[in-house]
Amino acid sequence: MKKLNVIKKLVSYGVISLIGLNLFTGCVKLVPDYTQDYEIQFQLGLPLDANGYYHLTLDRNEWQTLHRVSGVVTSFNEMGDEVFVESFWVAWESNLYWYLGDNSCYVVHFGYTDEWVKVAFDTTYVVPFNGLEVPTSNSYSYSNSYGQVSNMIAPVQSMIGDTLRLRAEWYDGVRTFNIVLD
Repeated sequence: MKKLNVIKKLVSYGVISLIGLNLFTGCVKLVPDYTQDYEIQFQLGLPLDANGYYHLTLDRNEWQTLHRVSGVVTSFNEMGDEVFVESFWVAWESNLYWYLGDNSCYVVHFGYTDEWVKVAFDTTYVVPFNGLEVPTSNSYSYSNSYGQVSNMIAPVQSMIGDTLRLRAEWYDGVRTFNIVLD
């Protein structure tokens, strides 16, 4: 009977401790508060023309041209100081896509002769990717501890002369950038 009372006391103390711990940790902010006022400053690193269009010159020696689009998310703390916002989610989307062709990927089989000379004896083309749609923009990014978000765009040579419309969307906002591919 005495053991049962001791167990009851320990359980009740444990429950009280858990309730106290829960009340204490309930005040800790574990996720970003997107309802607060914040600002996003985007940096495209591209020249801007008088019509508000950015210009990206595509590499004529490579199939794809890689370019980083970045931004910084800031807010103000309780004391009025500007601070970086961490773990801020931004979804990215582009209007341009391209398709993989038949010879986009292949495997070369090598072997050795009796004299141990390495030779290629067969090439296998991997075609399951044929017709696969490839976006020209990554889909998502999250800000780091310095509030930085970034996205890679990768238009291809066949898009020269097109306008890539890059859309950034977040909790309660949207921004669209028009990038002429020169």
